[in-house]
Amino acid sequence: MSIKTATFNGVATIEIARPEKKNAITSAMYEAMAEALNAANADPKVRAVLITGQPGLFTSGNDLEDFMARPPRDADAPVFQFMQALLGCEKPVVAAVTGAAIGIGTTLLLHCDLVYVADDSRLAMPFVALGLVPEFGSSLVVPRLMGHVKAAEKLLLGDPMTGAEAVEFGIANAVLPAGEVVNHARRMAERFNTLAPSAVRASKKLMRGPGLAELQRVIQEEAEIFAARLRSPEALEAFQAFFQKRAPDFTKFE
Repeated sequence: MSIKTATFNGVATIEIARPEKKNAITSAMYEAMAEALNAANADPKVRAVLITGQPGLFTSGNDLEDFMARPPRDADAPVFQFMQALLGCEKPVVAAVTGAAIGIGTTLLLHCDLVYVADDSRLAMPFVALGLVPEFGSSLVVPRLMGHVKAAEKLLLGDPMTGAEAVEFGIANAVLPAGEVVNHARRMAERFNTLAPSAVRASKKLMRGPGLAELQRVIQEEAEIFAARLRSPEALEAFQAFFQKRAPDFTKFE
């Protein structure tokens, strides 16, 4: 299994650990992360959750080969189980990001409560470049965070962000040297050990509540379009180009 989990001092850690494949996430890994989040949410000893990757690499996004072999078709797909588990986690979720955070590696950060990124971080949402559309509510959340024109750079053109830009746009709390990110994020997660747990959960629910129904609706709409786009000629061209290590040719499409 390429997801490692451990609970220590009130913090449940979920570590993406597949460095040989640039931490690309498979269906089985999504399922494991969903199970880990749900278990942490139900464990009274857990006060916070920490999501991290490998040194110098958060995740390169979906494993495209696995994704094409097991495309998400409905709400029971592992990727959607993970999304719902993260959205439904009542406890604070802290993320520690070093290196690349591509696709869902960036969009999952939008649903964490505290996010710390390294000075070598590179966040990107290149969905359109793959003939796809934004996912996990990013078409709603990103424009609200940074405005339409900057969001267009990130979601339409797929331009990457530095760690400093992630802080500027409200996606992350702080930039730190790469070697300090995980320990700092863990210390922040451990601060919840000294706070009233039910008050923390109630406060998080209040903070998230007003926009939750709209967010859920957008995530569902994105998922339906995303699933259809996976079978589109544009996406097939993009995936073939990826595997053939060439630039996709979209000139024949209207």
